[in-house]
Amino acid sequence: MSQGKRVGSLSAPPDLRFSSPNEYAKVLRRAHDQTLSGAARPNVDPGLWASWQRALAGGIDPDTHVPRHLHDIADIVHLRREHTLAAVMPALSELLADESTSGRHLLVLTNAQGEILWRVGSPAVLQQAEGLEFVEGADWSEAGIGTNAISEVVVSGRSAQLFSAQHLVRTHHDWACTASPIRNPHTGELLGVLNVSGPLDTITADSMRMVKCGVRLAEELLRGRTRVPPTPGPTTLLPRPTEATATLIRSPAAQTGISLELLGDTPAVVFANGRRAPLSLRRAEILALLDSRQRGWSAEQLAYEVHGETGAAATIRIEMHRIRTLAPGLLLSNPYRLTDAAHGTSDVSRVLQKLRNGQPTEALDTYVAPLVSRSAASAIESLRFELNAAMGTAARASGSAELIKRWCETDMGSTDDEAVAELGHLLGETDAAYLAFRAHSERLDRELGR
Repeated sequence: MSQGKRVGSLSAPPDLRFSSPNEYAKVLRRAHDQTLSGAARPNVDPGLWASWQRALAGGIDPDTHVPRHLHDIADIVHLRREHTLAAVMPALSELLADESTSGRHLLVLTNAQGEILWRVGSPAVLQQAEGLEFVEGADWSEAGIGTNAISEVVVSGRSAQLFSAQHLVRTHHDWACTASPIRNPHTGELLGVLNVSGPLDTITADSMRMVKCGVRLAEELLRGRTRVPPTPGPTTLLPRPTEATATLIRSPAAQTGISLELLGDTPAVVFANGRRAPLSLRRAEILALLDSRQRGWSAEQLAYEVHGETGAAATIRIEMHRIRTLAPGLLLSNPYRLTDAAHGTSDVSRVLQKLRNGQPTEALDTYVAPLVSRSAASAIESLRFELNAAMGTAARASGSAELIKRWCETDMGSTDDEAVAELGHLLGETDAAYLAFRAHSERLDRELGR
């Protein structure tokens, strides 16, 4: 059910979506059942019908199918940092997301192939989505989960809106999804899909307009940059090095003798002899951004991420000159990036590498404080959130009550309600440690008004 009726109504006026969503859902479910039972097509739009048939031929089971998972959370953190749309995600989140306790819709951003890279929503709607495995790293292309709004955009390159039983898989019939493509404004290349989903009664006549407004915002922000780098393909993620190889490649002593300390409130460049050169807040923010992706940043991009709309490229160039004076051999230009020897030497990179190697305990040993904890820049807050999400997911999935307790005791994990719930599952809800963490979590919720 897209704009222009590419996926149109099955056998009822589309306006029922807004006036009587439950009645409209019943009509669609009857048509869905009739179609899958082999009956003649009951007013099913040809585009929708073709998508269903492709998905069924590809092995999608409408009753039991769940999406395939292409990457784990540590890999997703890496992919997000390298993705062109990382630059616009904070603005999209501010425009379209609702993380309040009453929030009922989910903001999702995928890559060009339909793999979910970002999700933003309230704890309740995130939990609902997890029940459908509508999560980071899941493949929501047509081949991955069957007909849905994201897959329609990937296939057609046009906006799409699916309601209830227009989704092929029955577990999605309680949801409505609106999606639209984001393109490179300079080349027209598909960069990803912006999607807003929620229960049936969350869809309105303005849903498509709002999503398209988000797309226009993203593309205008990208247009304002001197150059939008090509988007990494689905196979861009490099093979994971062995521990021995990683140590050799990433060892500061084996290369420049320089490493970065970006965790905490005293960031610094550390030299081979142990000398620490403290970093100002702005230089720490710049280096955290450079550390976050290998392909680098232009001066204009860094100015926007660090200073916002008032940022000036000239200010960044001055800071780069000062960083070079402080630590020769750390930076390359055009675009600005860390040297190959310096990339991956930061404490942040070591945390992520240990998570990728399946070493959550060692990762938590290294994750001693929040990323550039004094920074309020939205780009740094996004990186901080990603690092927290990766560590929290690994801790909760470890099955180790001791590791989860250690995580909940940190500043970074102190607000992880899911970790507290997992601790109760592992230790029992009468355990003293669990009760203490739960009381702390409930107090924070009251103070924050959640």
